[in-house]
Amino acid sequence: MTSVLRHGAPQFPPISGTVPPSDQAAMETALQEVRASKEAWVAIPVGERMRILDQLIRDFAALAPRWVAACLTAKGLAPTALAAAEEWSNGPYCVLRNLRLLRQSLADIQASGKPRIPGPVRTRPDGQVTAQVFPENIADRILFGGVRAEVWMEPGVSAADLPATQALIYAEKQHPGQVALVLGAGNVSSIGPTDILYKLFVEDAVVLFKTNPVNAYLGPLLLEGFRALVERGALRVVYGGAAEGAYLCQQASVDEIHVTGSDKTFDAIVFGTGPEGAQRKAENRPVLNKRVTGELGNVSPVIVVPGPWSASDLAYQAEHIATMLVNNAGFNCNATRVILQHASWDRREALLARIRAVLARVPLRAAYYPGARDRQQAFMEAHAEAEQFGTPDGDELPWTLIPGVGAENSDDIAFTTEAFCGLFAETPIAAATVPAFIERAVAFCNDAVWGSLNATLLVHPASLRDPAIKAAVERAVADLRYGTVAVNYWAAINFALGTTTWGAFPGHALNDIQSGTGVVHNTLMFARPQKSVLRAPFRSIPTPPWFVLHGRAGRVVFARLVRMEAEPSLLKVPAIALAALRT
Repeated sequence: MTSVLRHGAPQFPPISGTVPPSDQAAMETALQEVRASKEAWVAIPVGERMRILDQLIRDFAALAPRWVAACLTAKGLAPTALAAAEEWSNGPYCVLRNLRLLRQSLADIQASGKPRIPGPVRTRPDGQVTAQVFPENIADRILFGGVRAEVWMEPGVSAADLPATQALIYAEKQHPGQVALVLGAGNVSSIGPTDILYKLFVEDAVVLFKTNPVNAYLGPLLLEGFRALVERGALRVVYGGAAEGAYLCQQASVDEIHVTGSDKTFDAIVFGTGPEGAQRKAENRPVLNKRVTGELGNVSPVIVVPGPWSASDLAYQAEHIATMLVNNAGFNCNATRVILQHASWDRREALLARIRAVLARVPLRAAYYPGARDRQQAFMEAHAEAEQFGTPDGDELPWTLIPGVGAENSDDIAFTTEAFCGLFAETPIAAATVPAFIERAVAFCNDAVWGSLNATLLVHPASLRDPAIKAAVERAVADLRYGTVAVNYWAAINFALGTTTWGAFPGHALNDIQSGTGVVHNTLMFARPQKSVLRAPFRSIPTPPWFVLHGRAGRVVFARLVRMEAEPSLLKVPAIALAALRT
């Protein structure tokens, strides 16, 4: 039976892993142990929390090479593979950066009561408040030249009110302790650890973490890296799949739940399963009376604004777009899924040709995530014109592009269903002018493309010199109903920055949850964020080390960035920059 379900993220079948599931007695013991520690955790002062984070940084830095090696082995990658850099960037780098930024925020709280916002706070003409949160320091400015990010607050938050929306748990330490059940993701190794850190240090909840069967092999390393929390009873790790997760969700000792995965899993948790669950969802009658948050996937769009792109521009952005797909073999909720192009742009076909050329050069990957072959087949059955690249061997799947999917077919599987494999589509949109194209593309993303997690726009600097186009791009950034909107940089990079938020655009109904509810990361601890906005030059110099064809040098860059996050020093910056220039 296929695992693809229309209108949302896929429901993944259960799998058998090498780590046996925890039995109910073990899960109950773990749950009671964290519950017994919840009030003690709330009472731990800021200074002691900083010392805990110092220990976590040391421990995660020490195990980083083994963490990467375990992921490479599980995904069938050699240490020298082109894609090996991903396991450094998607794993230890994200975790250590998150730890360092949380530690900095606690130091700010200890000194002045609130985390320091590193950039200006502005009020837009419509009254919406934005806070620049990246670059965070001099090293960021050097290593991420020209990249900046803002968190946009919910309407109604004023600049004067903004400090009062930060670090609420540290302003009022009389609140009761909470037990959070965190259901781990199986695709990216830093998701679980950073979700754990958010619950503990931003929301003040102790955590019972259930690993995902796909990457349960990381459980022992999690216990080792988080031993400073395990020893205090603030964290326990259990193993299992859907049955174990369902059992834990029903326990009265669990106060709240956070899940990264499918909207179908979220629905099963909130409304139950089978006909009764479907009826409850239709009537919006939850079966659980507890808070449930989640990051649940996306059909991620890339809007290509037409402009005077040179041959080298086309080559650069083709690798950029292809990287958004092939990273982690396409098993990302922020992977390119739909490329939106102006139908009459004279470089539309040239960009597609360049993308095809990149895909032809990228080695195929093992389709390690359950159900990938079935999901790809469902798209192939719907689109016989799909183009495939590479010759699969064993459990590999070809990279797949479906060009020319008509925007008028709003119920097409390419728009309604997250493929969650190495597959994406391209869609032309007709418009009389470039500003009109941008407006129609934004409306199409908001109204026809499933999900609200992240969207990316690519726009040439010469195009921005046209006042009408620049104004249309700024309207697009404001109007796109996505938790992350990125201009000229893959929106997924927001996941790694730490000071930005990561999650769906707020406002989904519980029974139409799409990309989810709530945020994570957010190390500046904003209580009322709406979305994060990331901006970068059209072409970064040097080429970012996460670009797929630059992966060999990327391994060196990210290994050094891990050491930089563990022990920050500007003296380390030249070596990192030199390695990046070699990409």
